[in-house]
Amino acid sequence: MRPFARLAAGLTLSVSLCGAAVGSLGPAGTASAAQTAPEAGRDFSVLGVAGAPLDAIVAAVEAAGGTVKNSNAVVGLVTAVAGSDGFTDRLARAAVIQLVTPVRVIGRVPELLPALPQINPQALHPGAVARPDQVRARPSGPTGSDPLDTHLWGLTAINAAEAHQTERGDRRVLVGILDTGVDGTHPDIAPNFDRKLSRNFATDIPKDARGVEVDGPCEVPSCQDPVDADDNGHGTHVAGSIAAALDGFGLSGVAPNVTIVNVRGAQDSGYFFLQEVVNAITYSADIGIDVLNMSFYTDPWAALCAGNLADTPAQQREQQLILEGMARAMAYADGKGVTQVVALGNANQDPTAPRIDASSPNFPEGNAHPRLVDGTCRSMPAGDEHAIRVGAYGPSGNKSGFSNFGPSLSVVAPGGWFDDYAGTAQGSQEENGILSALPRSLAVKLGIVDSTGRLTAQGEETGIHEACKRSRGKDVCGFYHYLQGTSMAAPHASGVAALIVSAYGRGSGANFGLAPAAVRAVLEGTAKGKACPDPLVAFATYQAACAGDASFNTFYGHGSVDAHAAVTAGAPLIAEYITGRDRAH
Repeated sequence: MRPFARLAAGLTLSVSLCGAAVGSLGPAGTASAAQTAPEAGRDFSVLGVAGAPLDAIVAAVEAAGGTVKNSNAVVGLVTAVAGSDGFTDRLARAAVIQLVTPVRVIGRVPELLPALPQINPQALHPGAVARPDQVRARPSGPTGSDPLDTHLWGLTAINAAEAHQTERGDRRVLVGILDTGVDGTHPDIAPNFDRKLSRNFATDIPKDARGVEVDGPCEVPSCQDPVDADDNGHGTHVAGSIAAALDGFGLSGVAPNVTIVNVRGAQDSGYFFLQEVVNAITYSADIGIDVLNMSFYTDPWAALCAGNLADTPAQQREQQLILEGMARAMAYADGKGVTQVVALGNANQDPTAPRIDASSPNFPEGNAHPRLVDGTCRSMPAGDEHAIRVGAYGPSGNKSGFSNFGPSLSVVAPGGWFDDYAGTAQGSQEENGILSALPRSLAVKLGIVDSTGRLTAQGEETGIHEACKRSRGKDVCGFYHYLQGTSMAAPHASGVAALIVSAYGRGSGANFGLAPAAVRAVLEGTAKGKACPDPLVAFATYQAACAGDASFNTFYGHGSVDAHAAVTAGAPLIAEYITGRDRAH
């Protein structure tokens, strides 16, 4: 059997240097300018000085010979097209301009992680061999009332079913999915999907300037997919884990009664550009999103450094622009009451530790160079002070081998690990991953579902799960597949955060919500502490060291999110937060 998750890895493609989206639909602070641009030229990211009026930034761009394609007044970020000869030098001399760089990819959803190299624990240390009595069963117990919930060991691990006896979520709570899109027609997502509020800030890029395929043929004439579509699948998987409906069909999410809003910022290929991400974040803030899930990581820079001497001045400016643009957007969102939950990453490293980065920049190819990076360098959005950073563990309860770790970690959550239980019959099993929703359109494109909406022989061989029901005289089917990653852990934490807002939120109507700092206080304060694993196991499995105790350590942060504790024991933490806030003022 070849799990679908491994099949899906081939969907990630190379991307253009000049592929920023054109014509986003945005909030008051996000505007789209000219929809056409000169054929000759390339795209540039332009960041104004803090507080500079947007019209002044636009005027400077035009005076330097550029044409504005997309802009964000909140952040002061503009995407412009211009001939490369002298444009950046002319524009840099304008008093209202802080930074100008060519548009680059800033992130991507992870490809399916390949299995880690098989390590022979006995070769490392005789005492590190797994013994039968050390192998634990996958978590089992009540997970809800939906048929596929029996496969959701992650819900059991965070006590979701117990939480649902008290709190299933409030419809007023909006959870934004900043990802590759959300299939709002999926029968497990449709009941909670808000199409009216959803936006797609990315425009498909069929090919780059070299003729290399990026997103492939556009699905619609405008190349801007509908707000209820996801041709990659990553965002839909995330949305299902957060808020699939608990209705006796398919499977259920952590917060099955909250509202899902698609704020797409990624291409079909899974790549992110800065303008689209910034627009999605500020839009989320303006419409009252309560929890924003961001399961992507910085790329092409493994670590963004403002002034690394190994980088050229142009490369330093590029990284400075990304850091500053993202920081402005995330600060704006925090100030508007958005709790921002971010996947920490899948490199099995401590992002704050000194290390040699020999892989950056990984696009375009051939430009990578060795450089020493440390805690002054950051990955965005995980490196921002407003991010709740989430690591992953597998069904055994141990850290997923790929999961990043370190003192910046906030909490951990079920993220799956196909290679969990290594050396036993439970190892290398797709059930060790996280099961969630798969867009039907993508399944058809891959040949695992036919045009009538039923699984093909290939679909059955790849381990796809199917759930069908009768609706208005016809069969309606939903499809589900397994993935692994901190991308799967973050949605579990986002779901718990949404339950926290539902349980303790204040205000009425559009003003209902809860301060991000209060959400963090409850999420971290009610997490189940997890001690470092046995040193021998850690050495053999992770090639990494864990430091700290059960209250906080570098593998598990404050511990595993606990949905039941969060909605039943959070009131004192809310009161403590309010008292501390009042004293500070």
